[in-house]
Amino acid sequence: MTEFVTSADGTRIAYQAVGEGPAVVIVDGALCHRAFGPSAGIAAQLADGHRVFSYDRRGRGESGPLDGYALEREIEDLAALVAAAGGSAALFGLSSGGALALRAAGAGIGVERVAVYEPPFSTTEEQLARFVDYRTGVAQDIAADDRAAAVARFMAFVGMPEPMIDGMRQSPVWPVFESVAPTLATDTEVLDGAVGAPVPAERLAALTVPVLVLDGGLSPESLRAAARAAAAAANAEYRTLEGQTHEVAPEVLAPVLTEFMTTG
Repeated sequence: MTEFVTSADGTRIAYQAVGEGPAVVIVDGALCHRAFGPSAGIAAQLADGHRVFSYDRRGRGESGPLDGYALEREIEDLAALVAAAGGSAALFGLSSGGALALRAAGAGIGVERVAVYEPPFSTTEEQLARFVDYRTGVAQDIAADDRAAAVARFMAFVGMPEPMIDGMRQSPVWPVFESVAPTLATDTEVLDGAVGAPVPAERLAALTVPVLVLDGGLSPESLRAAARAAAAAANAEYRTLEGQTHEVAPEVLAPVLTEFMTTG
């Protein structure tokens, strides 16, 4: 059942909660929300022993719009969810949602620990430059209200071949992607896109809560290098889920998260 919290700026944030136990909030990555993406499957796997909150980041699903967006608003959204969870919670963030979860973990909003899966930071000069170009392009697409171009640009950026992108344009899910396309631009802000999405080493080093960084053994080396660098900067536990890609299987992920969330 969908419920709502009201963020500090008055925006309504839609969420649902399943299970009983210590609270965990799942933070989705690019283009995903409760009705489209991995959070529902992960929540179901974690619900035995946790109260799991899945939510629609602003501009997605049933949550309010991006009007007046600033990165601080997304931290405030998470603060409202943590308050609804009883004032303290663990966070689990996927991909760019992992970058947001790491930011929130240092914001003094009641985050007790944070786990992330493959936050897509840049670790080379080439990647930094490529991300800046991507950010500029997707911002132009959204400013021109060309949502299809923004989605296609994102897919090309993450390595999808052009023929596959053309095929996706004809699929029933394409309108779902377009409906949240403006959040591609805001996700670049979460990643410090203006400077190429570097690993935020100083911010990670300042975290005082337990951190777990995960990657998949079959994921691209660029994502695995980012995970290793983030873990090193945060003095975090780092683990590889063998046989997994960026689209991690909930049943493989959940036992590792449960172990981390219940240790210490």
